[in-house]
Amino acid sequence: MPWTNLKRTSISLLTVGAITCASLGFLSWAAPPHQKIVVASTTSAKDSGLYDHLLPLFRQKTGIAVVVVAVGTGQALDIARRGDADAILIHAKVPELQFVHEGHGVKRYPVMYNDFVLIGPTSDPAGIKGMTDIAEALRTIRNKQATFISRGDRSGTHLAELALWNRDAGINIEKIDGAWYRPMARGMKAALREARASGGYVLSDRGTWLSLRDKGDLKIMVEGDRRLFNQYSVILLNAEKHPRVKKELGQQFINWLVSPEGQQAIADYQINGEHLFLPNAHDPDA
Repeated sequence: MPWTNLKRTSISLLTVGAITCASLGFLSWAAPPHQKIVVASTTSAKDSGLYDHLLPLFRQKTGIAVVVVAVGTGQALDIARRGDADAILIHAKVPELQFVHEGHGVKRYPVMYNDFVLIGPTSDPAGIKGMTDIAEALRTIRNKQATFISRGDRSGTHLAELALWNRDAGINIEKIDGAWYRPMARGMKAALREARASGGYVLSDRGTWLSLRDKGDLKIMVEGDRRLFNQYSVILLNAEKHPRVKKELGQQFINWLVSPEGQQAIADYQINGEHLFLPNAHDPDA
């Protein structure tokens, strides 16, 4: 589904969510000053500037400070499994559900979404610009041995990339022996910088792409394929398994994110008139 259509859908979902959350009476109390929680989070929510927008609003409302540990989704899950966070905010549905099933998390709450975009140089050596089928674009990159930069870091973006290569394009990319495919084990902004420097292609979440100030000659090559949908969710750690968890404060953060106020704050965040994330806390299919 194209990004413009996704944005239209989110408006109606936000309206329904506002009515639903208002009836639940969220945010009925404020925490004393100087209380804080730790959220292990995907890098894209931080690199995009979203937390700089959201967290001061949340602290003003509740008195709770949020310390964000921004790492790849896999690392965020590892931190949480050790009990070194109060909540996680990531974007990989299957690992999220597994985390809750294992008893580490209480409940998965959808919060927002954007989409992935395939970025490449204006020279477009693989000739993929304007394609609408992401699998076809990836197969073309492979066939032409064009440089592809991979996060390679077990992040949500990396897991999505692997699924696109393996499941959709039918290419076992981790078995590829070729200098054209370059895993980095780095964050999204670093991967985009490497793509810019090497004239390569890279899969990025739209939020980080829009927030990147120096894009060089990089452009969006492929977007709009429904398989590029990118859902973000938040999970409170289970205090029965991890006794150090500040469950009341952590739940307060989650309640705010999915409330009308929090959802509107997400919807309000833009760069140069472009939405980086769209709220969908009350989408039953998210």
